[in-house]
Amino acid sequence: MFIVEETIVGTEAAQIPKQRGESLLETAVRYAEERHWDVFPGTWLEAVEGSQRCSCGDAACPAPGSHPARPDWATQATGSATVARRMWQKQPTASILLPTGRTFDAISVPETAGFLALARMERMELTLGPVTLTPDRRMEFFVLPGAGVKVPDLVRKLGWSVSSLDLTVLGEGAYVAAPPTRFGSRGAVQWACRPTPANRWLPDAEELISPLAYACGRDR
Repeated sequence: MFIVEETIVGTEAAQIPKQRGESLLETAVRYAEERHWDVFPGTWLEAVEGSQRCSCGDAACPAPGSHPARPDWATQATGSATVARRMWQKQPTASILLPTGRTFDAISVPETAGFLALARMERMELTLGPVTLTPDRRMEFFVLPGAGVKVPDLVRKLGWSVSSLDLTVLGEGAYVAAPPTRFGSRGAVQWACRPTPANRWLPDAEELISPLAYACGRDR
């Protein structure tokens, strides 16, 4: 079975971003340096009257400490480890956000459907890319860029309509929050399927869409 892991151990650890025992700055640098992902710092959490509030100042922020801090975030994103280090040195507690539509897209599904799909993919012996598990109970499967164009037609060929499934493709103009970014008091983003040297090459959306659509259909 696939297991949600909070730390990465063993011989692969030197090549893979850790979650614990490492600062947000060092983790962001690892994503840029070792996975060649673009990164950018988002908002962060601040202690206000004994509670954690988003740095954006909105007391009712729906994604406290885990969304872009500025409207031009797309131009701020960088794949340079040196630039990433400089940005997080300015705000060490900023969330780590990864723009989609560049080195990867992400297919987002409900957590229950995601775990069902993971079990099915394991039986099918599919090779997965990284998969995140977010505190708002979503799972995001990293796939090759261009998924947004392909997925609607692929889903229709399977007998579904995209509007009937709780399945969303995050591509150009969107982003995902990377571990160990926290969503306010709800907890931190984790890896459901961690980055490893073996999954550096991402699957195409076409390889994963059948088990994902099936799981979302079951989860309706």
